[in-house]
Amino acid sequence: MTILLVDDEQELVSAMAERLDMRGIHAEFACCGTDAIRMAQKKCYDVAVLDMKMPRMSGLELRRELSALCPDMRFIFLSGHGSEEDFKAGSAEAASYLIKPVDIEDLMETIRTVMEQ
Repeated sequence: MTILLVDDEQELVSAMAERLDMRGIHAEFACCGTDAIRMAQKKCYDVAVLDMKMPRMSGLELRRELSALCPDMRFIFLSGHGSEEDFKAGSAEAASYLIKPVDIEDLMETIRTVMEQ
C-alpha cells in the first residue's frame, strides 16, 4: 500500500510520512498540488490524504486532478479549519474527513478502513 500525503505545512506532512513509514505504511509527500500531480503522473497511489485548504490549489481541486490520473485512488481529507461547509464538501468527495491535528493511530485506522471499502 502506498500513500500520498499533501499538505502545505512541510513539517507536518513530512512528520506524518515518517510516522506512517515507521508503522509499516509507505508514505510519500508533497507540499503543493502541482508536485502531487507530478508524482501521480509517475505512480498511482492507493490513498491520497489531502489538506482541504492550500494555496493555489485546494484539496477539492487536487482530488479531481488526481482522480483523473488514478481512477482507483481513494481519498481522505484533512482540515485544520473544520468548518461545516468544508466538512460537507470534503465528505461528499472523499471516503473520510479528519480534523487536524490528527492522531497518527486514527489516521492509520482510517487508511485501513478506506482500503477495505
